[in-house]
Amino acid sequence: MISNNDIFVDTGAWVALADKDDAHHSEAVSLFPDILNDHRSLITSNLVIAESYILILHNLGYKAAIQYLDGIKASPRIRRICSTEGIEAEAEGILKKYVDQDFSYTDAVSFAIMKIYKVYKAFGFDSHFSTAGFTKTP
Repeated sequence: MISNNDIFVDTGAWVALADKDDAHHSEAVSLFPDILNDHRSLITSNLVIAESYILILHNLGYKAAIQYLDGIKASPRIRRICSTEGIEAEAEGILKKYVDQDFSYTDAVSFAIMKIYKVYKAFGFDSHFSTAGFTKTP
């Protein structure tokens, strides 16, 4: 069960945590313990995982990308929500509503998941979360 004490983790946060050369690495690493202490579950999506995997693969190589996937799978605190037709319909509505924004499809699916599951906070470095009405950390 998802609660409002959960936080959505976006691609930028996963990549920043994995990649020491990422511009947000130090900030992500310093915030992560508080995020773990303050939130019951870390929510993410299969699309965010796919996006993160390919970025980690390209930036850090196969071993780091597989370690990332293994870490996601092994953690009892990470809840992966898979995109469904219903979630995607909601996401497409979001894309049509925000015609002045350059949200990616993954962004819109993330927002739809957050809306449907009543998750109000996101850990990531994408300002689109704030634009869509969610609280972003940092």
